[in-house]
Amino acid sequence: MGKKVLVVGGGGREHAIVDALSRSPQVGKIYCAPGNAGIGEQAECVPLKDTDIDGLLAFAEENAIDLTVVGPESALAAGIVDRFRAAGLNIFGHTKAATAIESSKDFAKRLMAGAGVPTAAYRTFTAYDEAWAYVKAGAFPTVIKYDGLAAGKGVVVAATPEEAEAALRDMLLDGRYGEGKVVIEEFLTGPEFSLMAFVSGRQVRSMVAAQDHKRAFDGDEGPNTGGMGAYTESFATGRSGLSFISDADYDFAVTKILQPVANAMADAGTPLSGVLYGGLMKTPTGVKVIEFNARFGDPETEVVLPRLESDIYAVFEAVAEGGVIPALDWKDVSVMGVVMASKGYPGSYAKGAPIEVAPAFAERIYHMGTKRTDEGLVTAGGRVLMVVAEAPMMAAAAKRCYAGVSLINCENLFYRKDIAKYVL
Repeated sequence: MGKKVLVVGGGGREHAIVDALSRSPQVGKIYCAPGNAGIGEQAECVPLKDTDIDGLLAFAEENAIDLTVVGPESALAAGIVDRFRAAGLNIFGHTKAATAIESSKDFAKRLMAGAGVPTAAYRTFTAYDEAWAYVKAGAFPTVIKYDGLAAGKGVVVAATPEEAEAALRDMLLDGRYGEGKVVIEEFLTGPEFSLMAFVSGRQVRSMVAAQDHKRAFDGDEGPNTGGMGAYTESFATGRSGLSFISDADYDFAVTKILQPVANAMADAGTPLSGVLYGGLMKTPTGVKVIEFNARFGDPETEVVLPRLESDIYAVFEAVAEGGVIPALDWKDVSVMGVVMASKGYPGSYAKGAPIEVAPAFAERIYHMGTKRTDEGLVTAGGRVLMVVAEAPMMAAAAKRCYAGVSLINCENLFYRKDIAKYVL
């Protein structure tokens, strides 16, 4: 009888985690709470919200779960790891205190300043008048970030004073995301990339890098989203997995950014015990941090984990138990993923549109916001599906990916046609 695993969450990231766990020789049964229509084909879905910690804890105890893996930041920030550990249960994810590296931009900035980690210059404000006076006196564009969790939408790059004032009103006066505190940063230039690592205390095992596409429309136009696609390249381009990130850049990111942050968190008595996600930028003066997340990125996870050849259960277990994290082995392929989203996203959108997948479809498909009804598969979220394809080189992976997208029929979906344009 193999190990029993509970995955917490119900999006594309969790589908990719479930898919990776299904390849582990150690895993016998996977549950996912709440899961989605696609996850239901590989795991047993449990109708519990990701923040229902009492319910999740009771389920894990009643079903003798060997390991729980937490996907979303909301569950981490709600203290799920603290509760499970207090009950003597194995869980992969950061404590509530350690999750502050994502749940408070101001905390992350102060941590970086203390650890000498390169990032944009910043100031933190709680009062609208003071923030507006500071922004007006500064240069444009400027970056305004809501301090807390905002589901990937609490960042505004304001090109004009009018845009900046609207963002500050939104965050500090109207309370769009909750209690008002903002971090105002200098605007940095250069290509962005994502570098995730498994971290346990001072141990850091970095993954291959990926690049996400945040804007809704082609040419990086339109509003910011949770991510419209991602890719990672074969090692023919270097060790990083991205052709524009040299081996020296990659080593700098690991040794001068991820490792010092892990050390600083351990020194502060809030050691990391999950995934540390670095949202990084290659500026003209070197690699700098844009943001940190306390969990797997979405949609980067959907292109990174298909490359992992190591047993992911062994990695999760080592981190959860504070053991030695195994070395990571990666497939030498390029992987690309395209998100298909509901028309209107990231604003308001309709749900319940029927989805048909042609019989000839042969690529990976990760469900993000879908539901199974008596009539069949329907849309149930903003981001709905992610088509993922791999090939030895990026151009072939892109061709396969878009061929897969063309085999999905749904009148209410849109997608970007220029994912990986930076390297293609």
